[in-house]
Amino acid sequence: MAYKDKYPSVLLEDAVEAISSLPGVGKKGALRLALHLLKQPQENVHHFASAVNRLRDEVKYCRECSMISDGDVCSICSDRSRDHRTICVVESVRDVMSIENTGQYRGVYHVLGGIISPIEGIGPSDLTISRLVERVRDMVDLEGNAPSDVEIIFALSGDVEGETTAFYIYRQISGLGVRVSSIARGLGFGDDLEYADELTLGRSIVNRQEFRP
Repeated sequence: MAYKDKYPSVLLEDAVEAISSLPGVGKKGALRLALHLLKQPQENVHHFASAVNRLRDEVKYCRECSMISDGDVCSICSDRSRDHRTICVVESVRDVMSIENTGQYRGVYHVLGGIISPIEGIGPSDLTISRLVERVRDMVDLEGNAPSDVEIIFALSGDVEGETTAFYIYRQISGLGVRVSSIARGLGFGDDLEYADELTLGRSIVNRQEFRP
């Protein structure tokens, strides 16, 4: 075995293997990070490890929208100043963070946890689509809202998987009479929302259009 493949410590090797399992981190980068951690005060490294452990063990998902939360209901869903008659449907938690950073949206969200992708074996039952449909029905049937006062906004990618997901959801809720729209496509719709600049993303939400399947 070449020297470059050896480590002076099994503990270091294990740390490198663990760090390199993170997306976008290769073995060289993992080694650099592991050696950096060794140089830090012990309490700093323990705090780092504790934060990661707590994230994995204690984080919750909002029972309303499936956003990451410290409690059963996230801070957005529990905020009475938000427009709870408007739900922005997104693929991931990162999309919520990107939209929130624009400051242009005051409704609530629904995180699907992915998009329909037969190639990857992801179907409607693997996502939170049924919960979304239930939320929409409750908004119309239980809260006394006129269906036209309720709006569902699709903020999904414009590729085949994203369009398939939007169309599937549309078919589930189209009979309820609610408004269905999608963010304006001028922003390079189809790219990950997290990579869109805040100004362009904000405008795409403000200038959203009626969804046409």
